[in-house]
Amino acid sequence: MNIKYSSLYPILCFFLIFLCLPHSSVSERCNKNDKRVLLQIKKALNNPYVIISWNPEGDCCEWSLVKCDEKTNRVITLYIEDDNNLTGQIPPQVADLPYLETLWFRKLPKLTGSIPTAISSLANLKSVRISWTNVTGPVPVFFAQLKNLTYLDLSFNKLTGSIPPQLSTLPNLEALFLDRNQLTGGIPDSFGKFPASPDIYLSHNQLTGLVPKTFAGSNPFRIDLSRNKLQGDISFFFGSKKRLEIADFSRNKFSFDFSKVKQFPPNLIYLDLNHNQITGSLPGALTKIRLQTFNVSYNRLCGKIPTGANLNIFDYFHNRCLCGTPLPKC
Repeated sequence: MNIKYSSLYPILCFFLIFLCLPHSSVSERCNKNDKRVLLQIKKALNNPYVIISWNPEGDCCEWSLVKCDEKTNRVITLYIEDDNNLTGQIPPQVADLPYLETLWFRKLPKLTGSIPTAISSLANLKSVRISWTNVTGPVPVFFAQLKNLTYLDLSFNKLTGSIPPQLSTLPNLEALFLDRNQLTGGIPDSFGKFPASPDIYLSHNQLTGLVPKTFAGSNPFRIDLSRNKLQGDISFFFGSKKRLEIADFSRNKFSFDFSKVKQFPPNLIYLDLNHNQITGSLPGALTKIRLQTFNVSYNRLCGKIPTGANLNIFDYFHNRCLCGTPLPKC
């Protein structure tokens, strides 16, 4: 053998051996502890089809419904969703993914049980979405400990009990969804004092009492209190310095003189007040904003509809004596 080529022979052999090594042993990104935990979660959920790609021989950073950080390669996102056959409860093992920032269990109708306390240890969580499930129990107070949360969605479940006032201490929360549960009691006074004035969705529950006047100092973009048993005056949500864009207060027992509202948020495009006990006349200030949806039907309003405020005729039906376009002339 030529000396020149014989000297290359060991290098060539090493290269061939390197190529034949299993891929996972060479380039797998996934942290071994994270991978172990994910496989435990898969087992706890009875190996559902939605996570069939979670193969122990593969790189967990390449698995579906999982995302790893580009630098640390630790699992930062876990979102399990859209599986009508997945059964079980939320595995407490999710708390063993310490770098987790996003945790979603969504559209899993056979997911049951309560929300595990173990989640409270995930200090890096920014987004939690447990929705469209059959999860039961109270709204966990421990979410107030997760100071990095910007998004909390617990809607479309079967949660019961009262709303924890401690949630209002979350400094960075931008959106809170507790709608379509079976919550009772009142809205906590502290909910008008959120540091960041998050969008709040509390509709389709069994909430009672007055909306706290502390909301006069809040400034959300969107609020939905519809389909509860709430009472009293909510006119403090309106004003020229408010940033409110979408507001649904329909199907409650709110009662106040609408004619006393002199100014509305300039960007308000959706206002639904139907099925309440609101009195007075429609404010002329309504013509100064560009409402795309407006409904005051089934109230106790009277007087002429301001020129320029006319929308669909059904938006005004079943009041005491409203008149003018699009209703009959006064």
